[in-house]
Amino acid sequence: MTRDVLISISGMQVAEEDKNGVELITSGDYFIKNGNHYILYEEIQEDGEGVTKNTIKIRPSGLDIIKRGSFSTHMIFEKDKKNMSCYATPLGELMVGINTNDIHIQEDEDHLNVRVEYSLDINYQHVSQCSIVLDIHSKATADIRLVN
Repeated sequence: MTRDVLISISGMQVAEEDKNGVELITSGDYFIKNGNHYILYEEIQEDGEGVTKNTIKIRPSGLDIIKRGSFSTHMIFEKDKKNMSCYATPLGELMVGINTNDIHIQEDEDHLNVRVEYSLDINYQHVSQCSIVLDIHSKATADIRLVN
């Protein structure tokens, strides 16, 4: 895979009868170090007032998502393990628990796909069942099509 990549991150959060989805498509940097995949990208805050620098580390045993900026956290996803992390926001801190049910990593020459299923606790209370799909392509081989 080339260093310049296109990143698609989609997530679904299901709480009782509510379903909330989110999707982000952006460009970023990719490299491998010590057998781990790293994806780096930046997010501009919705209010336009700040930037969050994101690092995704994909390793054989799981996934780390690290955010640095006005929103900061280090979330760890490992199958059949519950990991706790502090999620710092401009309005205060939340204790986030992630209990990963399943992780699937598929790697090709110019493509990396990661699917994670997990349950989410906030301040020790179960909030929802969630999923994340990361789809990373080399910019040179990405086939992007916008659908109305």
